[in-house]
Amino acid sequence: MASLKLVSALASFGLAAVLISPAAADDEVHFQTDWIPSGEHAMYYGGWTKGFWKEQGIDIKITRGYGSGDTVTKVATGAADFGVADFGAVLTAKARTGVPVKTIMFLYTHSPHSLFVLKSSGIDSFKGLEGKKVGITPGNSHKVYFPKVAERAGTDPDKIVWTMTDGAAMAPLLIAKQIDAAPFYSIHHYYQNKAAIEAGEEIVVLPFEEVGFAIYSASLITTDEMLNEKPDLVKRFLTATQNAFKWAQTNPEEACKLHVERVPEVALDDCIGSVKATLGFVFNEHSEKTGLGMYDAERLAFTWNAVAGAQDLDKGWDPKQAIDIGKVPGN
Repeated sequence: MASLKLVSALASFGLAAVLISPAAADDEVHFQTDWIPSGEHAMYYGGWTKGFWKEQGIDIKITRGYGSGDTVTKVATGAADFGVADFGAVLTAKARTGVPVKTIMFLYTHSPHSLFVLKSSGIDSFKGLEGKKVGITPGNSHKVYFPKVAERAGTDPDKIVWTMTDGAAMAPLLIAKQIDAAPFYSIHHYYQNKAAIEAGEEIVVLPFEEVGFAIYSASLITTDEMLNEKPDLVKRFLTATQNAFKWAQTNPEEACKLHVERVPEVALDDCIGSVKATLGFVFNEHSEKTGLGMYDAERLAFTWNAVAGAQDLDKGWDPKQAIDIGKVPGN
């Protein structure tokens, strides 16, 4: 009888130990965006506060980016676990150096790449930009495509004066007329133009798509190691990200209010203008046809031809080597 009591006591103790043992800790994830935290990133920063990654067992930290090339490097070297980077920058790095990074979900189904110029400059197209000073950041995806844009416009890209600068400084430099053009996504026009108007200027947008660039753009990336060793974490990360995007689409004001709490230097109206414009590149006829985060073969081929042509890469190289979308929810 005593032994039965001992067994019962030990069993009860074991059950109690299980009940009071701490829950498994959330996976710590460092996520780097591609640019300064404008309203374009409200689904990330707002979704962080809303708890979409927490719901998936992820303790996320989000930091700003300094251009797609920098984000690719940071992810490849382990300084960040996941990132947002232009697909063209991923393709270029992968084709040239075999960088151990892949696009794991497509975000923008077509490119918002553009040059911002001042209306007072008289520049109204990509033609005649020889000798003009254009701001740029290290690895910026705009420069990846620009040679082809210039060629189609009849401009010699080798005669452009590229001026290296920090991303946050480019709009002020443009407005102050210290550079003639600045590369931005068109979705940033609302708040950048508001600053220009305050200075007595007006910003004009020159979209790259005017010369036929319907190419895949922003994408989510991670390393081959992460895909191989932590596939469940990748899937949970993508699930949380999709949930954040869907929430921001139907609740842009809430997303921006939470975004501004984390990034108070962003004005609420600027954020709303940017996030609404951004989501049009994500939720559209193309994504309805392919599925959110997916791609189709035709646009992929066109994108690779554009990137390969602009960067003098082997067009026979298979761009699918830079893609692994097997963990996208619903795939």
